[in-house]
Amino acid sequence: MNDNVNYLAPASSLSVEDRSQFIWKCYAHVVAGILAFAAVEAYLFQSGIAARIAAPMINNWLLVIGGLMLAGWGATHVAHRLESKQAQYAAFAVYIVVQALVFSPLLFIAEATQPGVIDSAAGVTVLGCVGLIAVAMITRKDFSFLRGMLVWIGLLAMVGIVASLLFGFQLGTWFSVAMIGFAGAAILYDTSNIMHHYSQERYVAASMALFASIMLMFWYVLQLFMSRD
Repeated sequence: MNDNVNYLAPASSLSVEDRSQFIWKCYAHVVAGILAFAAVEAYLFQSGIAARIAAPMINNWLLVIGGLMLAGWGATHVAHRLESKQAQYAAFAVYIVVQALVFSPLLFIAEATQPGVIDSAAGVTVLGCVGLIAVAMITRKDFSFLRGMLVWIGLLAMVGIVASLLFGFQLGTWFSVAMIGFAGAAILYDTSNIMHHYSQERYVAASMALFASIMLMFWYVLQLFMSRD
């Protein structure tokens, strides 16, 4: 989820062929980001790094959740202010590695305690994301009006995380459900921006924003699946 996307003429003002090429580049980069994330996770598990960092991070779950959200905002914010393609790609690569490190303890626990739950959560996330992206593309509606709501809900979520740390209460299942809804709205917003607001040269930043929202949804879908008895 990002603002300040109107640096140049948006891709929506291009010819049909150029616009299609821009959208294809965005989604190709999102898929590449997901595959790179999976590759980094495979390395972390095979090297034993995931097991070593799981214990200290498990005791600070809410800090990890807060870090996940801040990393998404921060990385995409930086990408939007980088002019060169090389710098944007570097920011995307760093963000993928950070996401893999943040996810590794959750995936480690999921694999150890509930085999198969990762595949189930990934499948639901893919179906949900495909459905939301299809809604945005078929309706061609501009969902930029969601930005204010997303900012406020994101801030409230961070307040809730901080409050739970300070006062020792659990956010529970309904928080995960609410955050899945938040991530879904962010996916609609990001897809709409790709279609209506990003300039032709910002496909890396556009891909990074959508990737961040998809990963946020995957995190909370997996959390929800793991919370079942």
